[in-house]
Amino acid sequence: MKPDLFEAPDYLNLDDLLNDEHKLVRDAAREWVKRDVSPIIEEYAQKAEFPEQIIGGLAEIGAFGPYIPMEYGGAGLDQISYGLIMQEIERGDSGVRSTASVQSSLVMYPIFKYGNEEQRQKYLPKLASGEWMGCFGLTEPDHGSNPGGMVTNFKDMGDHYLLNGAKMWISNAPFAQVAVVWAKNEEGRIHGLIVERGMEGFSTPETHNKWSLRASATGELIFDNVKVPKENLLPNKSGLGAPLGCLDSARYGIAWGAIGAAMDCYDTALRYSKERMQFGKPIGQFQLQQKKLAEMITEITKAQLLAWRVGVLRNEGKATSAQISMAKRNNVDMAIKIAREARQMLGGMGITGEYSIMRHMMNLESVITYEGTHDIHLLITGLDVTGLNAFK
Repeated sequence: MKPDLFEAPDYLNLDDLLNDEHKLVRDAAREWVKRDVSPIIEEYAQKAEFPEQIIGGLAEIGAFGPYIPMEYGGAGLDQISYGLIMQEIERGDSGVRSTASVQSSLVMYPIFKYGNEEQRQKYLPKLASGEWMGCFGLTEPDHGSNPGGMVTNFKDMGDHYLLNGAKMWISNAPFAQVAVVWAKNEEGRIHGLIVERGMEGFSTPETHNKWSLRASATGELIFDNVKVPKENLLPNKSGLGAPLGCLDSARYGIAWGAIGAAMDCYDTALRYSKERMQFGKPIGQFQLQQKKLAEMITEITKAQLLAWRVGVLRNEGKATSAQISMAKRNNVDMAIKIAREARQMLGGMGITGEYSIMRHMMNLESVITYEGTHDIHLLITGLDVTGLNAFK
């Protein structure tokens, strides 16, 4: 792969909206991606392997639980810093950002938010340091966009719970030490359980032959009469709202992350358009190429403003789930369209591993599907503005 010469576009001087801490955190993440991710990521995507050697670096830049308080090993940062870290990681690769998103928003967040003090002290510091990696079990083979229909369940056996069922499309599953699993009790109420590697009857078969997120490990979670200690139940929230609260945090991170992928595609296409000569001049001098580039930078800038505003609202505790859905849907759609246009600008070179564009394009096919599909987020906005529920 070619050297990483990335320069971030900032057409409306949005850096003026960031404080010094935001810029420091972002720049540290950017440098780390250039140094430790860009040189190896193409090879690992081709091999369909997650580069486990980067886990320590992800922890160092604060990617694991950026907004978790420092007393639990987190970085104690705000929501804008969290978003900027996700942007920079996804600028490198969506699969690496997925690994960090899951660890932060889907494992550490529910333990911090819904767990008790003993659970926080036991799990969060090890997750923040990357000593332990976690995964999140919500989606099932027959229940994707309708998680409330889940069949994974647990029974109270007196001194423990007995967990049965299966989860699918689980990032980090093959190597995770800890799984936050959502299951129904005997009354049909959804609760979160912390399942640990090594518990009898718990297995995590890996999902192979993916064309997307190839540098990220994906698997299943299988529970065959798994005995879960009662102290592993998350006590402070139950019902479908508990896992959906985690998804709000993850979707917000994705809204920023997608900007990173789009920026990388735009930056690559812009540089190529100035260097590639056809008909005696750089292709960037042709009107159709300029149209593509002008539309890309416009859409990136709009997405930056959207993500920043939702971040401010999250810092103030005011962001609604529907507002986060809008940002996730818009920004991922923006990124996948830019990836496709940028790929065309590079012609045949755009499909090679010398450039990152095709990898981003394939990765974004997963990003536009997971954490709520493109269409589901549309219906969330539709419900919000009309008050009429299209899901029923």
